[in-house]
Amino acid sequence: MTITLEAGRRLALKNILFGTDFSSCSDAAFSYARSIARRYGATLNVAHVLPTMATMLVLSPDFGMDAAVHEDIRVQAYVQQLESQLETIPHHVLTPKGNVADELARIIEDHKIDLLVLGTHGRTGIRKLIMGSIAEETFRRAGCPVLSVGPNVSCEPDLEAKFHHILFATNFSRESLAALPYAISFAEENQAGLTLLHFVEQPAGGAHAMTKKSLLGRLEELIPADPDRRCHPECRVEFGELFISPAQGILDVAERREADLIVLGVRAVRGSLGLSTHLSTTTAQVLTQARCPVLTVRG
Repeated sequence: MTITLEAGRRLALKNILFGTDFSSCSDAAFSYARSIARRYGATLNVAHVLPTMATMLVLSPDFGMDAAVHEDIRVQAYVQQLESQLETIPHHVLTPKGNVADELARIIEDHKIDLLVLGTHGRTGIRKLIMGSIAEETFRRAGCPVLSVGPNVSCEPDLEAKFHHILFATNFSRESLAALPYAISFAEENQAGLTLLHFVEQPAGGAHAMTKKSLLGRLEELIPADPDRRCHPECRVEFGELFISPAQGILDVAERREADLIVLGVRAVRGSLGLSTHLSTTTAQVLTQARCPVLTVRG
């Protein structure tokens, strides 16, 4: 999906999709989806995909009409709760039946979704994505950026989620740079600090200072000139020590800077492959271990 900039600067997030299974991890992600929709004046589409009766019978042969009625009552109770929390935000609550990945992909296409927000489950959340799951398939097929709220992220579902410091990590590839407008826009909208980071292996000998100066210059060149800019990005180049991976380097900087959002650009890949092939190892590790939400933008 092509993202436009309003007034040459502001990202236009008009339609946001929040995929939920009504679990506690989804509750944390809901705070972010609701807050972003309010800040951007977007319509929030909340989707809970119901299994078909055939699917439930396969998963649980004892599943009967009484259980189906009970499940419908449970879902309706959650929907009413969501409706009460979204009174001031334009929204749609969708409960289609079918395959989760298929239905979310259809919603993304039909409703021209600009951002998908997902929560992941406990210690098996995104780690399970790497090995393949419904969530992995959803992530892979999403035709828009994805904000992943992982198992290490703590957020009260009733509180307004706000970003105070954003970390954008890049290796200068075209794919990674596709995420920069999002990092800048989120920083502007939240009046947040913004750090541009490039992490490299420890260079040999006396090339360290020269290399760092050159790389800092490349980072600084990425910042668009704008006299009205409300955020003033800082640029950092970090050199890894022995056995420190780029992923760990990004996570370490995020901890030190107290970042509450990490933004990464990733390459677009087609086909029925696992998450570890659709995302670089670095991105997969950051998604797995981050203590804050991670926004991934496909180049």
